[in-house]
Amino acid sequence: MKKWVSLMLVATLLTGGVVGCSSNNQSDNTSDATGGPQPLKFSISLTTSGNGYAESAKDINNDKWIKEVEKRANIDMDIKMIPLKDFDSKMVVMFAGGDIPDVVQNVGGATDKSMAGSIEADVFMPLDDLLNEYAPNLMKAVPKEAWAEVSYKGKIYGVPTWLSNPSRRATFIRTDLLEKTGLPVPKTMDEFLDVLRAFKEMGVKAPYQMRENFKYADIVFGAYDALGYQFMEQDGQIVPKFFNSENMEKALTVYKTMFDEDLIQKEFSTIQAPQYGESIEAGNAGIWTANANGLLTYQSKFAASLPEAKVEIIPSPSGDNGQKGYGLYSSVNTSMYINSKVSKEKAIGIIKFFEWMQTEEAKRFYSFGIEGENYTVKDGKVDYKLPEGKAAEDEQSYRGLLLWVGDATVNRERTELLPGGQDLLNALDDTLTKEGVGGIGFIPELEAFGQYPDLASKRPDQAPKLVVDHMIKMIYGKEPISDFPKVIEEYKEKGGNDIVKEATERYKNKEGIIEQQSRK
Repeated sequence: MKKWVSLMLVATLLTGGVVGCSSNNQSDNTSDATGGPQPLKFSISLTTSGNGYAESAKDINNDKWIKEVEKRANIDMDIKMIPLKDFDSKMVVMFAGGDIPDVVQNVGGATDKSMAGSIEADVFMPLDDLLNEYAPNLMKAVPKEAWAEVSYKGKIYGVPTWLSNPSRRATFIRTDLLEKTGLPVPKTMDEFLDVLRAFKEMGVKAPYQMRENFKYADIVFGAYDALGYQFMEQDGQIVPKFFNSENMEKALTVYKTMFDEDLIQKEFSTIQAPQYGESIEAGNAGIWTANANGLLTYQSKFAASLPEAKVEIIPSPSGDNGQKGYGLYSSVNTSMYINSKVSKEKAIGIIKFFEWMQTEEAKRFYSFGIEGENYTVKDGKVDYKLPEGKAAEDEQSYRGLLLWVGDATVNRERTELLPGGQDLLNALDDTLTKEGVGGIGFIPELEAFGQYPDLASKRPDQAPKLVVDHMIKMIYGKEPISDFPKVIEEYKEKGGNDIVKEATERYKNKEGIIEQQSRK
């Protein structure tokens, strides 16, 4: 198997040296003329995360919120923003040129494609000792799964923004419609179908809302542990989960039943994201799949356009082995790395800055802004006015993005103040902690995926095109579901054997593996 890091780039980094922004002639944290500590100076590169406020900023180093962070944390940053759409390519150019800041933010973990082999080339320092000594609260807060994604060969190199609950997708239901059916919340696939049938009898246009390529529509595949973008161990090899033909045929039989009985739209295979959203918001859907954080948005929109509608998140219906839910996300959103050329004193200061982000003072700032300007405190409670309009919402989101180290599952401080906020928190803490489908994944992706794009699983939610095309034909009745073993053989013959070989070698060598356990 080809080495999956960029050897040429690693060689460049090793022979050319890592200089530029990180040179030690920059001042560290020393005392000023009055005897007080001077701000800790360091350079840093950040992603815009596609945020409108960040991407339109003309001078990010003089931005109001950056200046506020610097004042509160006693730091002085030289910031370079990288647009999200160009992130991977810009990161590669930065590493190849050797002009690498003191701190680098990545989208993902330590060995993602965008890191371009920099961890392996010792561009960044291991942080275990510094974290244990100077960031004890951070060490306790980050889940072990997240630490694993920012580690390499047993050492921690990155400090993440993590997901304490990687089960992010949820099953939504119109409870006002369910109440009219007289049926309970469906717990099994059979009960799920019965509710959909009842919705159809009531005239609901899309009892279950589908979407092309089974994106945000894989409730049945999850129930039968047949998510086509995940891998599993089978007979000593690491193979895609659709190699379990029995589970795939069970799931496809349910989808075909839904199609034959008009429980999903006949044009389900061509419904794109805009049409999917419009159908739900128009009140056409009875049950659908979406990110749990969308609950408050749905409730707000229905309150304005369809006041009688009630929306809740329910436990996903299970298959015959008790499995339920959707694919678990990676535990890391973004992560921060400290240049190996940075002095120990400066590195300690940066780690202390990340530790400060875990304080209540910091959480209140990132959530609400500046007291007296963005919020007030009355009787110990925060009085915060939510932003109105896209520009103001982007600014609020941007301020939250400046929390470079923290739990990104949900902003609890702000959510608690919102109408329906407790419903969302209950769903995240109670419902979604008990469901979710784990499997084996690879970061960076398998190199063979580039050679065989139609056989490439597309995380986080799509099986390979070759497989999806056959699944659609089977649901439409153009191919028998019993022929699914032939799909597996076709996959193998067209390059799947190479994918399985590389996946197995990567797994045995523990090279860039994410392995998550399913929840029941």
